[in-house]
Parts: sequence; C-alpha cells; structure tokens
Amino acid sequence: MTPERRSFLIKQRALALGFEAVGVTNLQPVPHRDELQRWLDAGHAGTMQYMHRQAARRMEPATIVDGARYAVVVTKNYFHAEPAAEPGKARVARYARGRDYHDALRPTLDELAATIRAMGSGSTFAKAYIDAGPVPERELAQRAGLGWIGKNTMLIDPDRGSYCFLASVLTNLELAVDQPFAADRCGTCRRCLDACPTAAFVDSRILDSRRCISYLTIEHRGEIEEDLHGLMDDWVFGCDICQEVCPWNHKFAEPATDRQLAYDAAFAHLEPDAFAAMSSADFTDQYGDTALARPGLEGMRRNAAIASKNIAARCAEAGAGAGAESDR
Repeated sequence: MTPERRSFLIKQRALALGFEAVGVTNLQPVPHRDELQRWLDAGHAGTMQYMHRQAARRMEPATIVDGARYAVVVTKNYFHAEPAAEPGKARVARYARGRDYHDALRPTLDELAATIRAMGSGSTFAKAYIDAGPVPERELAQRAGLGWIGKNTMLIDPDRGSYCFLASVLTNLELAVDQPFAADRCGTCRRCLDACPTAAFVDSRILDSRRCISYLTIEHRGEIEEDLHGLMDDWVFGCDICQEVCPWNHKFAEPATDRQLAYDAAFAHLEPDAFAAMSSADFTDQYGDTALARPGLEGMRRNAAIASKNIAARCAEAGAGAGAESDR
C-alpha cells in the first residue's frame, strides 16, 4: 500500500468516526521555536512550569515519541449557541459545558490509532494525544492544512471557525503529508485583540497568560492579582470573548451535531455561591468528570468569589442607574 493510499484511508476513517477535519504532517522542527523561547523567557507562561519542561520537545516534535515521523491531526467541533443569560449566575466557557473532552474523545481517537497500526507491520506504532503532553497541536494542525493560527492564538478552520478541539496521533507509519495552510486570513481585523477585557494580548499571536481569564480561572495556581478581579466579569471557568467576536465564527460556526461530548446547557451558567458551601465529595460527584476538575474545588471557590463580587457590583450599578432614571 502506498503512503498516499494509507493517508486517504486514515482520513476516511477519521471522518467516519465523527471528526470534522483531518490532515497529515511530518514532525520536523517547528518554525516558530524562537518565538516560543522568547515567550517563555518573558514569563508569559505564568505558573505553567510544565511549558518550560516541555519546551524542547515542543520545538522538536519528533522527540516526543522515539521513532515517530508523522502526525495525523483531527478536529472536533464543540460549538453550541449561547443560552439566554441567567441573572446572578456565572459563565462557563463553551468547551467545558459537559463531559471532559479528554475522556470523551479518547475512545474514538484510540480507534483511529488502531486503524493506523493495522496498516503497518508488527513494529508500527501509533500514539494518541488529546491536548496533553508536549504536542504543539495548533502548529501541527496548521502544517497539516487544517487552518491558520489567528491573532488570538487559536486555530481557525476556514469552514468552521475556531470552536474545535484538536487531537493527534503520532506514528512511524509512512504517510503522505498535506500542504500547510499558508494563508493568514485574519487580514487587518483585530477584534479579538481589542475585545479582551484584561488586555492579555501583547501583540498579534502573543498572549500573556498572566492576564488571560482562561488561564487565570483554570491553570493559575494561587490567588489572582486583585487589579484583575473587576476585569474578569462573571467568568467562573474559562472565557470565550476572543472567539465570540471573531468574524469567522459569526459566519461559519455551526452547532455540534453528535452527543459524544455530552453537551449540557445547564453548565453554561452556574450559581457562584454554591461552591463556597460545597464539600469535596459533592464537587467530585457533580464535576469530577468535567473540565472543572482541573482547577479543583479550591480553584473554583476562588473563581466563584471573584465572579460573585462582580455580579453584585453590576447589579448594584444597574439598580442605581434605574433609580436615577426614575427620579427624572
């Protein structure tokens, strides 16, 4: 079987398994490794020390798995329309409104890896990664022809927008690679940069994690700097602002059509005060199989306290405004 035929069959299998797009690339050194090192040196990774530990392998993807030469990269749409706002409740980023995507996508990605192994000999391997380890997913996805990296650092699929998970299978099976997505279709648009409430973007495609609401509510360990509290609004886990304003999402994002990710609209807005009285056992029971387990109960209590304070301030401001209006 030729490498071209293998790649074709693998892509067909990936689509049949429910992935929206699939591409193949090699594991040559990433062209932006100098930018990654400057980003780390500037402290933009915040408390994510694993980014420093993984840097060398991110720059040289072929070192992630000994003998690996190719990556099969897939995307999975997670977009759902925003439900009506619920007064007094805090918001959760779209990707976290249901079962943890690492667990949800694992079975089908493992099936794809098994398909790849079956095409080779006894020495053929295929290892699956879902947003874990040192795999530079967005870089590989762009090189596999799946889209370009937008000014907000997200991969943008020209047919679907940016609301998608990325996953990959690294293998030593000889495959035909796709052409990289060379165009930058952001053009002069800077809506994502200007919309960020915490001014987390140092420049196009340079994110200072230490000011990013997603990082602060999920990855950051310890207390959040007080001068950022008021800028975080009612986000209790993650943030979608830089995606919500993107014209490509306005035009092309479509609701996910399968139940693999077990989307639950009830997770879109949560009662922030509930976390203060919640026991560890209750938290595990309610959120143990979701992305909210990442910051844990203490992290969610911290986030909820900030969101609750901001919600109360907004309600007080609205009440004062209504009172002034009635006095006229």
